[in-house]
Amino acid sequence: MPELPEVEIVKQGLNQQIRGCRIKAVHLTYAGIVKSDVKTFQTTLVGLTILEVKRRGKYLIFDFGDVAMVSHLRMEGKYFLLKNGESANKHCHVFFELDSGLRLVYQDVRKFGTMEVMATNELPSYFQKKHIGPEPTEEDFLLGPFQKALASSSKKLKPYLLEQSLVAGLGNIYVDEVLFAAKLHPERLSKTLSPLEVKILRKEIIRILQLGIEKGGSTIRTYQNAFGDNGTMQDYHQVYDKLGQPCPRCASPIEKIKVGGRGSHFCPSCQQL
Repeated sequence: MPELPEVEIVKQGLNQQIRGCRIKAVHLTYAGIVKSDVKTFQTTLVGLTILEVKRRGKYLIFDFGDVAMVSHLRMEGKYFLLKNGESANKHCHVFFELDSGLRLVYQDVRKFGTMEVMATNELPSYFQKKHIGPEPTEEDFLLGPFQKALASSSKKLKPYLLEQSLVAGLGNIYVDEVLFAAKLHPERLSKTLSPLEVKILRKEIIRILQLGIEKGGSTIRTYQNAFGDNGTMQDYHQVYDKLGQPCPRCASPIEKIKVGGRGSHFCPSCQQL
């Protein structure tokens, strides 16, 4: 599943390729991707110019000025460009014909991704309703509110971080990596963390997500950027998908358990409950 680093890299690639392009037509082969009215979705976008592609948490935002399209890639959604005459595969479901002569194509093998069109001034309330927390930056992700939220919760640490309300952008891969770096067990109760542990956890969230961006994201199964290239962050993973391999800190075998229904990799020695 694309998490914040992967979505950020897609955003950057799209801006290099389609910023300033005008949409001439929109075609769909699977209408279920669109969560607003399909006909309105198509007619609203035709004639609009893509001013910029932005990101909020794991969401892409196509900025057209007064109108915005919010796109969530979910499990396997991806965007790429086709030249005239190039054919798409059976998993391509949305086609944006651009005045550059190219087609922006949305592919989604599982069809879990979503797109919605709305007024740009509705975006803040849209993300507020979805309880999307602050961006994982020093400026937005403040220690005080993070400390307060953890201290007042009996939720297990990993599922709570995956909710997106504490901080935006973490998914299964990066939570495993963050908790390993912070030496915290994924089943640890949030309210049991000391102030120092919370401070370290916040620092590692910011650091590892930024590292993921610098390395172009993690290509575990199908993720590729908007140019069709793989990321390299998987080469820097410490515990994710490392079941049975030695911990890079203590050499204990990495274990995997289910936490909140999600497979979770951790070191039983470094991350004791």
